[in-house]
Amino acid sequence: MIFSALAQACRYAALHPLFPQAFAYLRDTDLNALTLGVHQIIDKQLFIIVEEANGRTRAEAKLEAHRKYIDIQLVLDGVDEMGWQALADCHQPLDEHNVERDIRFFDDKPAAWIAVPPQHFCIFFPEDAHAPLVGKGAIRKVIVKIAVDAG
Repeated sequence: MIFSALAQACRYAALHPLFPQAFAYLRDTDLNALTLGVHQIIDKQLFIIVEEANGRTRAEAKLEAHRKYIDIQLVLDGVDEMGWQALADCHQPLDEHNVERDIRFFDDKPAAWIAVPPQHFCIFFPEDAHAPLVGKGAIRKVIVKIAVDAG
C-alpha cells in the first residue's frame, strides 16, 4: 500500500506500465465534472469509477481485496479513512472471490487506518486488503482500476 499526494504521483509512475497514463489522467482531467459511474480509458486495462457515498463507521466497513486490478483511490471531497491489512493475514473470508467483480470480502479487522484527505490517494495492490469509505459525511472519490497484467 502507498499513501501520497496527487502532487507527488510522479514518484510512483515507474511501478507499473500504466501508472504514467493513470496519473496523467488524474492530473489533467476535471474530475469533479465527471458523472458518477465507470469511465473507460483503455478497455479492461485502465478505467476509473467515480463514486460518492456517505461515510460509514469502522465497524461497518469490510476489508476487500482484488486479484486482477490495482486500485488507486483518490479522494476528491471529504476524508476517507481507509483501513488496511495484508491479504496474507486475512483469515475470515465472507465469501468466495467474485471473478466477474474481481472482489472478495473479509471479516478480519484492519491492522491500520489512514485518513486520506482531498487530493491524496492510496494505491492498493492485490496483496493489500482495504476497507474504504469510512468517515463522517459525504465522500467523493475516484478509483482508478489498473490491470495487474497490462498487455
